[in-house]
Amino acid sequence: MKTNLPVILLRGIVILPQAEIKLDITKDIEKKAIAMAEEYHDNHILLACQPNLEENPDIRDISKIGIIGFIKVKMEMPNNKIKVIIKGLNRTHIYDLVNHDGYHEAAVGPITQYDVDLKMEMAYVRKTFKELKKYTGLIPYLDNTVLNQIDGLTSAGKLTDIVALVMPLSLERKTTYLETLNPIERIKMLLGDIRQEEEITRLEQKIDLELKHQLDEAQKKFVLTEKMRIIREELGDISTKDKDVENINKKMKKLKLPKAVKARLNEEIKRYEGLPSNSPETAVVRNYIDWLLNLPWQVITRDNDDLKRAKQILNSSHYGLEKIKTRIIEYLGVKKMTKNLRSPILCFVGPPGTGKTSLAKSIATSLNRKFVKIAVGAASDEAEIVGHRRTYVGASPGRIIQAMKKAKVSNPVFLIDEIDKMSKSYRGDPASSLLEVLDPEQNQFFADHYIEVEYDLSKVLFIATANYLHDIPEALRDRLEIVELSGYTEYEKLDIAKKHLLPKQLEEHGLDKVKITLDDEAILTIIRNYTKEAGVRELERLIATVLRKIVTKLVAKEPKSKLEFAIKNKDVTKYLGKEKYLPNDQDVGDKVGVVNGLAYTYFGGDILPIEVTFFKGKGDLVLTGSLGEVMKESARIALSYIKSHADELGIEAKKISQNDIHIHVPEGAIPKDGPSAGITLTTALISAFKNMPINHTIGMTGEMTLRGSVLRIGGLKEKAIGAHRNGLKIIIIPRGNERDLDEIPKEIREELSFISVKKYEEVLDIVNQ
Repeated sequence: MKTNLPVILLRGIVILPQAEIKLDITKDIEKKAIAMAEEYHDNHILLACQPNLEENPDIRDISKIGIIGFIKVKMEMPNNKIKVIIKGLNRTHIYDLVNHDGYHEAAVGPITQYDVDLKMEMAYVRKTFKELKKYTGLIPYLDNTVLNQIDGLTSAGKLTDIVALVMPLSLERKTTYLETLNPIERIKMLLGDIRQEEEITRLEQKIDLELKHQLDEAQKKFVLTEKMRIIREELGDISTKDKDVENINKKMKKLKLPKAVKARLNEEIKRYEGLPSNSPETAVVRNYIDWLLNLPWQVITRDNDDLKRAKQILNSSHYGLEKIKTRIIEYLGVKKMTKNLRSPILCFVGPPGTGKTSLAKSIATSLNRKFVKIAVGAASDEAEIVGHRRTYVGASPGRIIQAMKKAKVSNPVFLIDEIDKMSKSYRGDPASSLLEVLDPEQNQFFADHYIEVEYDLSKVLFIATANYLHDIPEALRDRLEIVELSGYTEYEKLDIAKKHLLPKQLEEHGLDKVKITLDDEAILTIIRNYTKEAGVRELERLIATVLRKIVTKLVAKEPKSKLEFAIKNKDVTKYLGKEKYLPNDQDVGDKVGVVNGLAYTYFGGDILPIEVTFFKGKGDLVLTGSLGEVMKESARIALSYIKSHADELGIEAKKISQNDIHIHVPEGAIPKDGPSAGITLTTALISAFKNMPINHTIGMTGEMTLRGSVLRIGGLKEKAIGAHRNGLKIIIIPRGNERDLDEIPKEIREELSFISVKKYEEVLDIVNQ
């Protein structure tokens, strides 16, 4: 007769009658089955074996024979988990399995009952008991508890179910025991499995004895080898490896090493001695010993405490940069006063060519420290920073430890270049690995994966460089002392060229004994018409180009007693060709729908003309010029502001709704983004709708809200330099940026008129004047 029972599916587990099972119930479908068993089935539940791990199985996925179980114990746990103990009662046939109202339910019926010859059954039971007693004497994981359980049993079925469950059998084999209904067949299977396990156990014991014998032989060989080594030493016949170990020990004694390093070295030396010379592991251990010996664990150079000399070196090598020079002098002063100070973690942020790397070298010179550098711009593997573990083939330390070995001192000036250009990959995040290196609180315990012993980096003066502050990961930025380097004005570049670049290039080209002059007008022409950069890198290359042509002339002709070259403004095109950039190459003049915005680019400040036109359409907004999402949002905000204030601005609503509007920012191949073009976009739209020309000498920058408020922007100094370079006269800036005007060079403040605004209405008043 069939009946229905709630089901618990046992994935990868087999239970047999007479056994108890403890289960942690976490799934709702199983909790519901337990509840139904308690309420409607007198705590009886079906335990079905599911060999696969399907979440929604059907009848084909489970064993056809299940166990009817009785819930003996149920405990509600505080973590919403239920613990149950279920005792297996008897086998049953499973006919169907359905998901019924949030739990599994099965149709079950009685199994076939076999008539068994009682004498034959008793004979099998006694035989099995004897075999099992012999088997438990061989193995450690079965004890007399099992024998006590089956002592006195006369049922072959019960005996088999108790013993099969504790035997070291596979899941498939235990499933066969579950599905074999004839008790005589089951006990025959059990006898066969016991005998097979006995044979396997004897083989394992035989293998253990052989291994023990081999280990004894190896130990014996080691003792004899040691005795032979001592004899060879007495006779003066020492092997190359023995000499190598002796040299390592001598070198180790000469070095000042931390206790942890000495202990690790002693371990590795013993290991190296015990390895055969032809073993691949020998070279690995020897290489590791070399790394430990060659790192500068406690080698420190003495800092230059003469503040005047340090200041003189910094001034002679770099023009301007007063804040950075003052910071280094302050560091030296405090260090001299306290005699003990952790080195700061500085980060120079600025456009390319502004002298970040050369400044770091000058700092090293002024401090009388060694200088090392690593570039992490293309790093995408954290092992580049913290090394590979020694288990890998070809493993090596990370670039931090490699640079420390190269420095040969433990307190160098250490430059980490381009930290804003690191990237994540499946090999890890190198920026996260730098957190430990660039944290003054924990870098004294830096652990390279290859070296494994902690290395003290607290005495290192780390200097990082980046082009964009916002591209540095937030967690890394928090550990850095940010020092911003701005672009140079034309006259600053002129001084740098005369005092630094020209003398350096004359020496490099072998012209230091030749009288060569570049007048100021010629240098300014090169700056204005051949370069477009915040720094001076391209300017230096162009000066080198001029000098190469002079060298070619000198080499081609006979040397003269007096060699002089005076390069005037008119000679520049002869040396450098046609001008690349013209100050007035823009279409100059006041125009409708064209307004000058100010941009902070990768190369410093520049102007960004924004063009607007409209034509018959449905009020769609078209945006071109490689604009980023933030700048597109600024354009939509500008249009929404104009729509909401159309009456006040004197713009017909039909003109906006019945025309398509096109906003374009020239140089479309260059990506542009940021919120600071808000007031520029609004002004260009109003200019187009009202047919109002805008003064081409006016530039503006500021983020705008829907209510017309003008918000503070960044990079004002760079933008002002770019505006000055492009001939603008008036700059409209947010009122929140008035405090930044002091950072703008004096000569630019004198030639540019800065007008600050708080609301957009003030911008319109200015452009309408």
